[in-house]
Amino acid sequence: MNIMASIGGKVCWVTGASSGIGKALSILLNKKGAKVILSARRKEELEKVKQACTKPEQVFVLPLDLNDIASFQAKVEEAANAFGNIDVLFNNGGVSQRSLAWETSLEVDRQIMEINFFGTVALSKALLPHFMERKTGHYLVVSSLVGKFGSPLRSSYAASKHALHGFFDSLRAEHHLDNIKVTLACPGFIKTQVSVNALNAQGEKQNIMDKAQANGMSAIECARQIIHAVEKEKDEVNIGGKETMGIYIKRFLPTLFSKIIRKVKVS
Repeated sequence: MNIMASIGGKVCWVTGASSGIGKALSILLNKKGAKVILSARRKEELEKVKQACTKPEQVFVLPLDLNDIASFQAKVEEAANAFGNIDVLFNNGGVSQRSLAWETSLEVDRQIMEINFFGTVALSKALLPHFMERKTGHYLVVSSLVGKFGSPLRSSYAASKHALHGFFDSLRAEHHLDNIKVTLACPGFIKTQVSVNALNAQGEKQNIMDKAQANGMSAIECARQIIHAVEKEKDEVNIGGKETMGIYIKRFLPTLFSKIIRKVKVS
């Protein structure tokens, strides 16, 4: 049984912090007393998130593009210098997809993998020596329920999230003696702009809010459950409504799941 460790007072670095789950995480972490480093591409949006925080003096804005892997070492150094160290990296940045596999260009498949998988892995590896030297650290990785099973319109997105599970499960095992923790969070339908910003077959934004997304769990409730999982040092947490049952149906009744997922409304 894991003992609850408060996030208050810790230094937390959040990617994808300009909106959605990342914004909610940042505001809630700050409210709970953590020092927060905000990262995303748009500095002006990060500044808005900072001003929305209860204690903006404990927030540091650090623009970062998950496609710009060459910049990561310098970004890690800047992040570590902001408050003296980093305790938790919330790997939240990413992009979703709404397109059929046959019509999606390989360039779009690669773009999704570059951001969701390689960007996340590269930033985590750049930070790893810092965690190893301190003999402590925690990675929170925002995956998805489709990191556990595939669904229509999300072939490459699901692949990128499946890949994150493989990588971070291995990393957790390799660095157990370094006291480095890994928590994989698997949200289902969360009410954010993720479907609006999702890439279509041509790599352009869908610009449509999915009905399932619009009726989903609030971003702040999702953030609350993610932070709780980090404080409990859970290996994995599933977040959402009845859609979370898909994991168990897939595991115990795979043939039934295969029939269900063909027909279920996933957007």
